[in-house]
Amino acid sequence: MRPNAKVIEHDRNQPETTLSIWDYLDRAVSVDRIEKGRDAMADYAGILQEISARYDIPANVVTAIWGLESAYGTVRGDRPVIQTLATLAFEGRRASLFEPQLIAALQILQTGQVSPENLRGSWAGAMGHTQLMPISYQKYGVDFDGDGNCNIWDDDPADALASAASYLVTAGWQINQPSIFEVDLTANFDFSACDVQTTKPVRAWALAGVELGMGKLPDDSVRGSIWLPGGATGPVFMVFENFSAILRYNASRHYALAVALLAGRISGAGSLRTDWPREIGTMDLDTRREFQQLLTSTGFDTIGTDGIFGPNTFSALRKYQRAMGNVPDGFPTSELLQKLCQQDK
Repeated sequence: MRPNAKVIEHDRNQPETTLSIWDYLDRAVSVDRIEKGRDAMADYAGILQEISARYDIPANVVTAIWGLESAYGTVRGDRPVIQTLATLAFEGRRASLFEPQLIAALQILQTGQVSPENLRGSWAGAMGHTQLMPISYQKYGVDFDGDGNCNIWDDDPADALASAASYLVTAGWQINQPSIFEVDLTANFDFSACDVQTTKPVRAWALAGVELGMGKLPDDSVRGSIWLPGGATGPVFMVFENFSAILRYNASRHYALAVALLAGRISGAGSLRTDWPREIGTMDLDTRREFQQLLTSTGFDTIGTDGIFGPNTFSALRKYQRAMGNVPDGFPTSELLQKLCQQDK
C-alpha cells in the first residue's frame, strides 16, 4: 500500500475552509440541489416518514444531509477507504484523527459487514449515502431494513438515512425546535454579543435589540446565539441547539448553515431576506494565514495561523475591532487587513 497524493491534496483544500460562505452556499443550496431534494423527499417519502417517526428528526433535515453528503446517493465516493485513511494517518497533519478511523475501518472489514472491494468512500474515508466515518458507523449505524446488516454502501439508502438520524439524536437534536432563524438587529444592538458560544433565552435577545421577524419561533425560554457569518451587513441568524447538533455531524459552520437552509428550501421556505456582502470579496488561504499572523503580532492572539478561521480567530478579531473603534462583528475584510499591515510596519 502506498500513499495517495490526491487524498492529501483534497485534505488541504476543503471547500468549507477555502470558499467564502456565500460561494459555498451557492453550491450547497443550489436550485438543482433544492429541486432534487424535493424529488428525493417524494420518492422516499415512506422510508423518510418512518425514520422521522422513530427518531423525531424532520425528514427534510435528513434529506438535506443526504443531499450535501452524496448528492442524494449519486456521489458516494469510489476511493478505497483503507488506503485513504492510511494515507491521511501517515501524512501526519491530522494523524490523531485518522489513525483511530483507520483502525475502525479495519474492524468493520474484520466483522464481515462489507467486503474489501466494496469498502469505498470519499477522499476523507467517509462512506455511503450520508458519508459516515468508520467510527461513526460503529457508534450510530442502524440496520433499518432489518436484514441483519447495516449496509450504508448499498443503492438502498434506508440504513444510511436512519444512521444519520441516529447520529443527530445522539448529538442532542431537540424535538420541534428550529436549527436557525434569520433575524434583524436594531441600531442599538451590542455586536460584542455576537458569538455562537454566547447563548441567551429568546426573550433576552429580543430585549437586547434582536427583531425576530415573522415565522414560527421556539418558546421564549429556549436559548440561542446570534451569528453574523457575513458581518454586520450580511444575513444575521439566531442559532439553536439543533444547529450545534448538525455541527457535531460535521464541524463546519458553513456545512451546518447549508443543511439548515437546504432543509428549509426543500420544504418550501423562501430564500434569505438579506443579501450577502459579495462586494467585499474573499481571501485565499495564504491571505487568511497572513491575517492571523498580523492579528497575533498586533497583540490579538489567534492561537494558530493555519488559515482556517475558527472561534479563536473570530474572538481575536472582535477584540481588535473593539480596540480600533470598529463594529465588532468578527468579520474579516480586506480593509481590516490593510489596517493590520500598516500597524505592523
